Amino acid sequence: MKIAAYTLVIAVLMIGGCYSSQESSFRAGYDFTALEKVAIVAVEGTVKSETARDQIADFFAMELLEQGYAPVGRAQVRASLKEQESESKDLTTTEGAVEVGLILNVPAVLTISIPHFGPEISITAKMIDVEDGSILWLASGSGKGEGPLAGILGFATGASTGVGREDDELLGGVMGDVLGDMAGQPLSPQEARRAQRIVKKMCRSLPPKMTSEW
Repeated sequence: MKIAAYTLVIAVLMIGGCYSSQESSFRAGYDFTALEKVAIVAVEGTVKSETARDQIADFFAMELLEQGYAPVGRAQVRASLKEQESESKDLTTTEGAVEVGLILNVPAVLTISIPHFGPEISITAKMIDVEDGSILWLASGSGKGEGPLAGILGFATGASTGVGREDDELLGGVMGDVLGDMAGQPLSPQEARRAQRIVKKMCRSLPPKMTSEW
């Protein structure tokens, strides 16, 4: 039996050399209002810093909260697995993610993949039903702009005109690109803004758990 799915595609936007694109689908007919906790079990890909991965997981947690879900954060998941001596689970596979969901006693898990993180950022997120391993929601997003070169040029322009606005932030963005792979290195302010914008656009298609009365 085929399961229908709604698909939402947001057109590519190109302004001044910047662009962003998103595509997503969710399982039609599934009662998302009955879904309570969602555990963010994995953030995998080119972002090597655990601190930066936790930041991206937190961006998704914020969007889940906005939609009425009760997210279980990645740091909390790691702590729970450590207590139960289950840290060796392969969270990159559906089977591993589902097994961790059963351990945590949550109905759904979220896995996040980041194949590109640099001048261009691309992110894919997958919500999986722990009971049967089926995909409930799948979204991908990418964006380009405000990269290292823009930060360098902006910093140079501010210095030459004597304007110090956001100097520290721009410098932090440049250093973040250089040191991003170091253990514990957080996202630079620029990287965080770009990643959060992409996550927010991706999650617009996530069916809300509660209907707003406003």
